[in-house]
Amino acid sequence: MFTGIIEEKANVLKMNKTSDTMVLTLKAKDIISGIALGDSISVNGVCLTVTSFDEESFTVDVMPETMTATSLKKLKEGAAVNVERAMPADGRFGGHFVSGHVDALGTISSMVPYENAYYVDITVPENLMPYMMLKGSVAVDGISLTIFGVDDNSHSFTISLIPHTWEETIISEKAPGDPVNIETDMLIKYTDRLLNTRYHSSAEGINEQKLKENGFM
Repeated sequence: MFTGIIEEKANVLKMNKTSDTMVLTLKAKDIISGIALGDSISVNGVCLTVTSFDEESFTVDVMPETMTATSLKKLKEGAAVNVERAMPADGRFGGHFVSGHVDALGTISSMVPYENAYYVDITVPENLMPYMMLKGSVAVDGISLTIFGVDDNSHSFTISLIPHTWEETIISEKAPGDPVNIETDMLIKYTDRLLNTRYHSSAEGINEQKLKENGFM
């Protein structure tokens, strides 16, 4: 479990890539002292497991499903990535619940500076739009952000970034047309799943045979 509060920008030191998998070695500074073998690390919003580490870098495996579903496949050596260690049980909780399981790829459609903020519009698959609500939470490349605007017609949402987030994460290195990893609010997804499952289960349970069995016909 993560919070979406990025701890630092790491850099891709080495990539061992096949057509379906990848081993990433990432150079980091701030988080290395707290890393242990088997730890979960969010890399651009993707939950990965530390398989080895030394004094300045750590290695993670990227499996076929992750290669297919996220933007990690587009990384190149030297690229910067957002990293966050898993949230400790006794730690402060500054963002929102982020699992590191990407729902889909979004595409940046515009980036506009306004006063001390940056407005970024992101287009997403239509099926994610029910989870996008004004003032709700979303993780973009692992960054916990508040939704500033929603446009159902264009299947897009807007986020507003403060200077600190702009400078301390990789979003400032993006441009219109670039892909980003999107994870919608897990609490909304669980609620939606629960309500839909209960509704469909009830609907399936009420039929002519059930009515006869219970003396209504």
